[in-house]
Amino acid sequence: MNKVFQTFDEAVADIPDGASIGMDSWAIAVTPQNLIHALRRKGVKDLTIVTHCLIPVIWPEDKAVSPSVLLPQVKKVITSVVGIQQLGAGAFLQEHIERGLEVELTSTGTLSSRLYAGAARLAGFYNPVGVGTVLEEGKEKRVFDGMEYLLEKPIRVDYAFITAHKADGMGNLVYQGICRGDHPMMAMAADVTIAEVDRIVETGELDSESIVTPGIFVDRIVEIPESGYGTARKLKDLITALAEIEDAKRLMFREGR
Repeated sequence: MNKVFQTFDEAVADIPDGASIGMDSWAIAVTPQNLIHALRRKGVKDLTIVTHCLIPVIWPEDKAVSPSVLLPQVKKVITSVVGIQQLGAGAFLQEHIERGLEVELTSTGTLSSRLYAGAARLAGFYNPVGVGTVLEEGKEKRVFDGMEYLLEKPIRVDYAFITAHKADGMGNLVYQGICRGDHPMMAMAADVTIAEVDRIVETGELDSESIVTPGIFVDRIVEIPESGYGTARKLKDLITALAEIEDAKRLMFREGR
């Protein structure tokens, strides 16, 4: 079975309206930007997105993209972070919520655990995190040994978008630094896993001790071209753009605007 696709558009071509998709997004380096951009071009709608961090985009789209660019195509988001204080917190979601967007909040560790439960085909698990907060709304609560716990349901997705450093033709993946994130868990919790990678090498070239996600959990691989998102050149351009934005903000503050 050939798992190597030539373009990101080909890799997402069969994703239908209403699909659920997992994508890590703690930082730009972790985010599967090229697959997100291809999905946006495809124009599918009524999606359910499972992601760790949903923030407004303040940089030029030709430099980087994040899951938030998909919001016009999304009906539900499961996430642990909505906005950050410096970027207006979650106010940017209001227009989408008014149009019917459903937002399911969870904690970061709980999201990871729910993905694991989905990967392991567990029926659910009891978790003390969130008791007495908005995270307990609508959940079964039980007491074990005098301590309250909430029932958390597993998360499985139709597709997982993940990013890795290297892959071989069988789909075995090696990660680099923080880019590992929850990608291994998402790959195991998905029916179809699509990976964008810095480099595709010959089968057998990867050190077996360094492989984190075995190819059995990966269905499609696309190598990021030099012009793609996430390359060293793109990251350098992004850093420059963000510095210019900060300079503009400081100037406006000094002028009282």
